[in-house]
Amino acid sequence: MKQIKITVMRKVCHHDLMEQYENPIEHACDLQEGQVFVTEGWVKPDGLCESAWQSLSPFVMALAHGASDLYDGWMKNPHSAMVSCNDGFRPVSFLVEVVE
Repeated sequence: MKQIKITVMRKVCHHDLMEQYENPIEHACDLQEGQVFVTEGWVKPDGLCESAWQSLSPFVMALAHGASDLYDGWMKNPHSAMVSCNDGFRPVSFLVEVVE
């Protein structure tokens, strides 16, 4: 099984949606752009929230087991994927890639 690197590429906050719909939450997302996690297969890296892992894990698992060219050429690097977590208030974009 291949090691997979997960890099936090971008965080976005939709303050208008948060103000209108979300109950106040302290530390809803403490990830920082540029933060890196490395994992092998199905093991959620320490410090990565469960919500993000639920979005990332199918891609991590596929790449760890040798899949490539996900979504028929969507990525320039066929051994990678750009995936966002499912938080509609503060989505985080992650680069998921095989460690060569």
